Amino acid sequence: MQINLHPFVVPDYTMKRFFKKLAWTCILLFVLLNIIGAFHAWKFTHFYDDGGRRNKLPEQMSTGEKIKTILFGVRIAKSATTGFPSVPYETVLLRTAGGLRLEGWWIPAKAATGTVILFHGYNGNKGSLLPEADRFRSLGYNTFLLDFRAHGNSEGYTCSVGYKEAEDVKLAWEYVKQKNKHPVILWGVSMGAAAILKAVPEYGLKPKQLILQCPFATLTDAVKSRMRAVHLPAFPFSQILTFWGGIEQGFWGAGFKPESYASQIDMPVLYFYGKQDIRVTEQETREVFAHLGTRQKKLYIFPNAGHQSFCGKDSTTWMKEVTAFLQP
Repeated sequence: MQINLHPFVVPDYTMKRFFKKLAWTCILLFVLLNIIGAFHAWKFTHFYDDGGRRNKLPEQMSTGEKIKTILFGVRIAKSATTGFPSVPYETVLLRTAGGLRLEGWWIPAKAATGTVILFHGYNGNKGSLLPEADRFRSLGYNTFLLDFRAHGNSEGYTCSVGYKEAEDVKLAWEYVKQKNKHPVILWGVSMGAAAILKAVPEYGLKPKQLILQCPFATLTDAVKSRMRAVHLPAFPFSQILTFWGGIEQGFWGAGFKPESYASQIDMPVLYFYGKQDIRVTEQETREVFAHLGTRQKKLYIFPNAGHQSFCGKDSTTWMKEVTAFLQP
């Protein structure tokens, strides 16, 4: 028997085959994206030893290098401490709960009235903070500079972008508190600032004041900045990398939100941001600042600075704002 079909009617079995192929294509694409995401997240949080090779920022890469990074991830060398204090200092070794040795520098000031603990950013090291430390000492403060785990002269090769580094903040705090009874100020930049925001409420730290420079609002936002730098769409890549980065590190990545920890901060805060920052957006900054639980807070935006040392970019303004904030 011959069946005559209307020319515009597609047989049911053809439609079923089409949707079946579409479903398998979507599943394969989903699996592929997750494999790539897991691979990229691993390389972003696991450094390798290459004698202190200086890593290129994504915005410094050529088009070919960016394509290679997109396809194969980026190998990130562990940062090396190359700058050292020009004044007398003491090298201090601390130990994490997991057994990693952390290295810090205790740099005393004459007739000190307090101590400032300084924390660097992602893939940085304590040597980069010496200009800020020099200025704090000129104001009469001891300084303690710490290499986070997997950075500088500290042990380890795995970085959690501030989540586990909160323990390092606590260890530095405990060392300084047993060193003397002076008031303590915590200073941190980027990942260091995010780690401070997590550590203060989590470990019940009671610093006199905080100075925070351009922390990210959430870990997902931090990953988004990497996507922007290599011109990849933020969705869904940032969510996938955040998920796998957390899984590989043993925590829920999407739940790492410095902006939510900010609500538990009740001490005075001086907050710095660079208007030209391509890593942390102004919206993120204002969200974190608005969430701060203290009423004693000030946000200062450097109009011509990016994601960098504001002390180095505009030392006069930085010193003026810091001096005014630290005055009793």
